[in-house]
Amino acid sequence: VQLQASGGGLVQTGGSLRLSCRASRVTGRFDRMGWYRQAPGRLREYVATYIFGGNQLYADSVKDRFTISRASAENTVNLQMTSLKPEDTAVYYCRVQKGGVVSWGQGTQVTVSS
Repeated sequence: VQLQASGGGLVQTGGSLRLSCRASRVTGRFDRMGWYRQAPGRLREYVATYIFGGNQLYADSVKDRFTISRASAENTVNLQMTSLKPEDTAVYYCRVQKGGVVSWGQGTQVTVSS
């Protein structure tokens, strides 16, 4: 499995960004795709999950501000982030799961300036 994350960058407080994660070199569809993030000096934390054929799940800290959705491209999900806050600054990592196998992508930096 190869994961390609994109869309990070620098934005001011209150701004928006969209992250994308595309999985390739895989047979079939994933069970779920999602995002985690890690700020400097902190543990990696959960952000959101897209469950194929089902629900979208969110951490309380991003609920009502972030939206995870399936893109038209196969095995691709987007994370639309709005009303960004400085505390959203982190490296964001894509995570995919198929059966019991979990794969992680490289991170993409999101920086929110105050």
